[in-house]
Amino acid sequence: MAKQILLNLMISFVWMFLNENWTGTSFLIGYVIGAISIGLLHRFWPQPNYLIRLWAVIKLLLLFIKELFVSSYDVLVHILRPKLTIKPGIIALETELKSDWEVTLLSCLICLTPGTMTLDVSRSGGTLYIHAMNVDDAEQLSMQIKDSFEKAIMEVTRPC
Repeated sequence: MAKQILLNLMISFVWMFLNENWTGTSFLIGYVIGAISIGLLHRFWPQPNYLIRLWAVIKLLLLFIKELFVSSYDVLVHILRPKLTIKPGIIALETELKSDWEVTLLSCLICLTPGTMTLDVSRSGGTLYIHAMNVDDAEQLSMQIKDSFEKAIMEVTRPC
């Protein structure tokens, strides 16, 4: 993947050199040309195109921002109600993530989302214990985390 990024940067600088135009627009045009060239020559690379992984990272970031706003709104609604109607609880989330980095990233994303917090991770790293501010259905909350954050993390960290 690093070779692809380096090659793409080299193509964009060569493009700027050949056009004798050292502006950001020229660099961007060269970068797009390089990305298209690398995409067309994908069968000669042993690993997938780095732009696919970059897109997965952007999707994970957008998912986190969406969850951040949705959960912040939900917490705000619960705080502003005259009567407190929350049902706090602790759930055990069995995760399919294998590496320490993946489990740590999931744990951090959960902690950064208002209303939830990772309390502990099992020694094997396969179970996260999560405290949630409002747990109506523990199974539904587990599936929601698995379908959103866990799936997006696997898209970023695992090859296609």
